[in-house]
Amino acid sequence: MANKEEKSPEGFGTTGHEWDGIEEWNNPLPKWWLYVFYATVIWAIGYWIVYPAWPTVSSYTKGYLGYSQRAQVNKDIAAAKKQTAVFSDKINEGDFETIQADPELLSFALAGGQAAFGDNCAPCHGRGAQGFVGYPNLRDDAWIWAGSIDGIQQTILHGIRSDDPQTRMSMMPAFGELGMLNREQISDTAEYVMSLSGNEQDAEAAARGQEIYATSCAACHGPDGAGNQALGAPNLSDELWLYGGDKDTLVETITYSRAGMMPAFSERLDPATIKKLAIYVHSLGGGQ
Repeated sequence: MANKEEKSPEGFGTTGHEWDGIEEWNNPLPKWWLYVFYATVIWAIGYWIVYPAWPTVSSYTKGYLGYSQRAQVNKDIAAAKKQTAVFSDKINEGDFETIQADPELLSFALAGGQAAFGDNCAPCHGRGAQGFVGYPNLRDDAWIWAGSIDGIQQTILHGIRSDDPQTRMSMMPAFGELGMLNREQISDTAEYVMSLSGNEQDAEAAARGQEIYATSCAACHGPDGAGNQALGAPNLSDELWLYGGDKDTLVETITYSRAGMMPAFSERLDPATIKKLAIYVHSLGGGQ
């Protein structure tokens, strides 16, 4: 067992540390390890001098090179935009038929539209454009306003019930809240609306509701409930419902009305991006 008077094979004594009779030799660190350590210290000091490193009260040390990751990202974005400017210019200047006829340009538009959709539309319509209660499904063929590319572009540009002067605007009266129909009349009307889509209903109540529908609802939704896209009046004769087609939901809708809102993107997105969005949404499967 080593003791404090003994020497290690290299000729060094102990550190004086002892544990359970075991003492530690005081051998020096390997030269290569020390050199690497010194090199890392020198490298760190050099890094502090050359690159941004230390925070200050209101900013940070800029470094000798003045390097900025934010500036580099902006430079990379500018370079990417420059590379795609040719395609963006063609999309901005061309009509939809021209874009769709060019496979390369169409591919670029769809990719750009998908990216723009994820950033601007997915929070409401869903990442897959499947929609939610109160937010239309963009993959089916049930369009409240218009499902053509031009119609979709118009909606994206000016929104629905937004503050844009050219926004799409329609307003369903709150028949119950305004006292235009009483509770029984609203219930009967809901029964008739359910019959339009083939759902089970009270036949007698639906017959009474048909008369009320004809005087209060048919002007917008049509005599057969097929809807009117020019007025933003939904089709009531299919099984696709924005808020729900059950009796309770229909009574709530007739009583208090619905007034969903979509922002206008004419001031938020450039014209080329809006075109890409229109092409992408139209391609999802529900475009007319």
